[in-house]
Amino acid sequence: MKLNILLISASYKPAYIYGGPTMSVSQLAENLVEFGGHAVSVYTTTANGQSELDIESNICHLVNGVNVTYFDRITKDHSHFSPKLYIALWRNIHRFDVIHLQAWWHLVSVLSAVICIFKNKTFILSPRGTLSNYSFNNKTTFLKKTFHNLMGKPILLRAKFLLTSKKEQDDLISLLKKPVPCFVLPNFVKTSPDKTDKKMPSSDSFELLFLSRIEEKKGLEFLLAALRNCQIPYKLTIAGSGQKHYVDSLKRLSQSLKIQQNIQWIGHVKDEFKFEVLNQHHLLVLPSYDENFANVVVESLSVGTAVLTTPNVGLADFIVKHNLGWLCAQKSEDIKSKIEYIFTQTQQLKIIRSIAPNLIDTIFKAENLTSKYISYYSTTLCNDKDHKRNVSDNF
Repeated sequence: MKLNILLISASYKPAYIYGGPTMSVSQLAENLVEFGGHAVSVYTTTANGQSELDIESNICHLVNGVNVTYFDRITKDHSHFSPKLYIALWRNIHRFDVIHLQAWWHLVSVLSAVICIFKNKTFILSPRGTLSNYSFNNKTTFLKKTFHNLMGKPILLRAKFLLTSKKEQDDLISLLKKPVPCFVLPNFVKTSPDKTDKKMPSSDSFELLFLSRIEEKKGLEFLLAALRNCQIPYKLTIAGSGQKHYVDSLKRLSQSLKIQQNIQWIGHVKDEFKFEVLNQHHLLVLPSYDENFANVVVESLSVGTAVLTTPNVGLADFIVKHNLGWLCAQKSEDIKSKIEYIFTQTQQLKIIRSIAPNLIDTIFKAENLTSKYISYYSTTLCNDKDHKRNVSDNF
């Protein structure tokens, strides 16, 4: 059965400023077309941070086989109010078998969900980290909490959830305080196209890498503090972009800790160079407060580079289950001791370098994931009335 699928997202590529979610949604759309042969449309906005994408709006563009319409928005981050998108959804909703909303809180998803309810149309929601305990409780305004209690929660209880990790599922149930229909499938992630055996970096220093969007929830302050009295020869590469004032504050922190000579800031890394950068390091460090999934973990392991993360990362259980890295508390002393310990684990680092790429290729193979997504969509359509079922497919 060929499905007509609509993905609704506040942003879409080439709005790479939004990081991993932009990549995940576009990968989902494109793989549904390439490996599933389904008709996939995307309703999105011209959002590109505080600016707009340089693209003709309100008409359909064919982007790698996907029908993408970028609608004008009246308000910018993080509300994305787009009346033309809502009008198009209201008029065309009957054409689609599947309505899949991406992320929450912004008006694109919230008002699209309201339209689905008015039209008596089942909708699927992938929160993509926006309904975690950290996201809801950190810097959440009184207005946001009031909206959640009065309107947001009742709307969410009408959704069916497609989540990316067991952690995200636990966070969601904790927030809603009621069982909801959930299914867990990992993100689509581009992995290294080079399948040849990767050698360990030849540097005498322990080559550490942080590769992600630079923002407060990533916990970089803990990593920098951990390196202050580190007793091993190390170098840290920080790859990613963020708001200038925050990046500058981290650079000042590294200077006050007297570690700036061991740190290289290389900014945003384009996709075509990402795997080369990952391959040049011994260890990826991601000391985040919260990650519903963490695409970069899969990307790193696809070249065999081991990872050190906190238990707050959605893939933490996967890392432990397959012995592909280590977990640390979000405390500078524990991060320091773990880095010093991993430095001595030369043999284990080589084992991870050897086994991880094939394991990642098997588990996150796009063809296999696509069939699981399609199976979920089809099952959701068949069980439209069974709104209390709670299932998961832990990978």
